[in-house]
Amino acid sequence: MEYRKKGKWSFIKDPIFGYINISYDEKKIIDTEPVQRLRRVRQLAGSEYVYPAGVHTRFEHSLGTMYLAEELTNSLAQKVEIDPIEKSMVKIASLLHDVGHGPFSHIFEALLIRHLEKTHEDFTTWIIKNSELGDVLNNLGLNSDKIAKLAVGKLRQKNRWFLDQIIVSAVDVDKCDYCIRDSYHTGGDFDSIDIFRLIYTMDILNDNLAVNLNSISTLETFLIARLELFKTIYFHKASRAVQIMLETAMEKANEELSFMKFDSVEEYIKLDDYTMWSMLDQCKASREIINRLKRRELLKVSYERISFAKDEAFSTIVTKDKVRQQIAEEIADEAGVDKDKVYIDVPTLPSVPYYHSISLEPMEIPIFQVTRQGEKVQRNLSEVSNIVEVMKGFLNIIRVYTNREHREAVAKATESVLGPPYSAKISY
Repeated sequence: MEYRKKGKWSFIKDPIFGYINISYDEKKIIDTEPVQRLRRVRQLAGSEYVYPAGVHTRFEHSLGTMYLAEELTNSLAQKVEIDPIEKSMVKIASLLHDVGHGPFSHIFEALLIRHLEKTHEDFTTWIIKNSELGDVLNNLGLNSDKIAKLAVGKLRQKNRWFLDQIIVSAVDVDKCDYCIRDSYHTGGDFDSIDIFRLIYTMDILNDNLAVNLNSISTLETFLIARLELFKTIYFHKASRAVQIMLETAMEKANEELSFMKFDSVEEYIKLDDYTMWSMLDQCKASREIINRLKRRELLKVSYERISFAKDEAFSTIVTKDKVRQQIAEEIADEAGVDKDKVYIDVPTLPSVPYYHSISLEPMEIPIFQVTRQGEKVQRNLSEVSNIVEVMKGFLNIIRVYTNREHREAVAKATESVLGPPYSAKISY
């Protein structure tokens, strides 16, 4: 069966993009339980304790990503041949790219990796293929297996790599949406991020999604804005404190309830922010942490070091659970407190998105220049942007958290173990 978008059903009013048109067939996909569940999974779990309006969900982000995917594919289709079925696949895959997220979004990711060696992308693929979504997609003439791969950027169709890159790359529609949406909901200046110039001037070069040299300043602004979002919102010390507390609460509750075993998709999609919060509140092992969150009694930072490195050696070592546990135990012993009162947080970020394509070097984004003859000539990013070249590297943060009453003791102990914040000697 060939996919045919039936006529327009209606539109959805979005605070960022205005009216988003939805067809009858797209409505059938949106109204499935896996997609509707995203209304109950916050985009920035923990950030609402710092930015009260940051309570938007994965649902509106998914709609925005779908909208941008359609805008980008329509623009590209004016320059290269894109089959209508490919355009539909990209649009629907963009809508579904986050259906695998668990409660509290990326906080739950830590448990997935630790207990199941899976990521939310793995669960996205699983849900699309094994839930009602698969049946709906197939009945509409869309191949659910291909959509499941494309939604996580792994379709890898010969000579069509750019289809994956629309959804997963250095300048994908996912990043374009969350940069302006998260900025908007946290009171930031999202108007400075001109994603539409970026989208409308992109083209395909050697099968890769490429940025026009004429839009290099827009690309620079976008990458800088993304980095600032991580520094001020995603990695905010209070937001991270909440996330550490929620992760700890879920770990404690899992020891008692064993909810990290999923025999079916239906079991997994029952979990959302609401059901998990209720579970944590009722579970004796996690209730104390939840009661503290109810009163905003957050963990406090005893030590912080922020650095920028050109390689990922630091983050590769210190982000390992065993290394962080070893550091925490040594600090706790030095401070004379229980080891479960010390938390090591090591958020890290490649300042330029690490992968754009499997065919390119890390942190490399294809740039092209159009000659007078209309020929597209590839340029190296380092040649055309000193700003991006200087930016390339890794933002590394190491923070030590503890309860308010242990703050001073842990601060002194951490300096003894790691050195002053400005030197941070680490020999692990």
